[in-house]
Amino acid sequence: MFEHAHSETAIRRPGTREMTALLALLMALNAFAIDAMIPALPDIGSTLSVVEDNRTQLVVIAYFLGFGSTQLMWGPLADRFGRKPILATGIALYGIFGLLCAAAPTFPLLILGRFAMGASAAVTRVLVVSMVRDLFEAEAMAKVMSLVFMTFMLVPVLAPLVGQGILLVAPWRAIFVVLALYAGAMLAWSWLRLPETLHPEFRRTLHWRAMTRAMWDTLRERQSIGYTLAMTVTFAGLVAYISSIQQIVFEVFHAPQLIGLVFAAIAAPMALASYGNSRIVGRFGLRRVGHISALLLVIVTITHVAIALTGHETLPAFVVMQGLTMFCFAFTSSNFGTLAMEHMAPIAGTASSVQGVINTLGSAVIGFAIGQAFNGTALPYLFGIAICSTLGFIIVALTEPRKLFARLGGRRLAQEPALPEDMC
Repeated sequence: MFEHAHSETAIRRPGTREMTALLALLMALNAFAIDAMIPALPDIGSTLSVVEDNRTQLVVIAYFLGFGSTQLMWGPLADRFGRKPILATGIALYGIFGLLCAAAPTFPLLILGRFAMGASAAVTRVLVVSMVRDLFEAEAMAKVMSLVFMTFMLVPVLAPLVGQGILLVAPWRAIFVVLALYAGAMLAWSWLRLPETLHPEFRRTLHWRAMTRAMWDTLRERQSIGYTLAMTVTFAGLVAYISSIQQIVFEVFHAPQLIGLVFAAIAAPMALASYGNSRIVGRFGLRRVGHISALLLVIVTITHVAIALTGHETLPAFVVMQGLTMFCFAFTSSNFGTLAMEHMAPIAGTASSVQGVINTLGSAVIGFAIGQAFNGTALPYLFGIAICSTLGFIIVALTEPRKLFARLGGRRLAQEPALPEDMC
């Protein structure tokens, strides 16, 4: 597959396990940059003279907006010049802007730096998905993507605790320094060990007509756009959660000292679900697992609204119901993302970019709107995530009405995905 590579680089290429871990930790740059900041939001607001508590949500939302703003750039560049050099560029910029955030003297400059961090980190979202698509297909792709997401999902369990731990010994600015150091470590590892996964025959020109045609192909392919839109509204619920959880724990349940544990308890089921998906998707198929989990997500979120409306909401009940929500979300996101990319192999970089822009910007805007509706109770968030989950399932049903709950998502491959021989 990689005949253009030198034989000496083939010796350094990782096996499947290292490749999966590397890709997962690259994606985790984003989760860490978002979730480690949550315990620090009150301190940031106090230090930088932010009067209105809801405004501190911009520290999270600005990152998401930046994350969605550049994906149309990273994808075509990676389709033209290869995955590896473009990835290295984005990671390096992420580290630089992280250090700039650490030194930001005002809140607007911090928000600008967060936007730039997200814009740089978008390279990992685009290229991790593209590289998995370069190497795998159908259920095998979903299995590897689930393993990537499993490691990725462990970061939200640890990141708030890490952020809280840093705050015990240093100011909030130190969190950005740690993020920059993490970026430096990933830059070194990926540069030394990551192979070039772009197929020579799929290398594309940067001519605007070719780029426009690839983008249009992504948008007009029914499965691609349908699952992208479903992912967008579903993911908006997760953005709303990340934006609102600090205020919910602090102001609704009056337990600021538990923010790290609450976040970990809710995020842990996501990692468990991602691992579970990697074990069962080959047996039951992308569509059946993805569609059932989407339906269960609707049921769980509506049930949570009902519990809150009856006045029986407590912090333990909130944690349990949100844990179930994130459990269903992990199954849904892994398979919907794979189904959106299923027919996009020749334009994987550009397709991943287009889908990522729609997903990230759309979910950021919707999630921010839900977060800004916070009124001292959890109800605006709970109603918002229930509506998003329901819309996501409806979009899937309209996209593939004849394949709803179908057993297989595509040609069934071997249960254990393997990298090409020259990568093992």
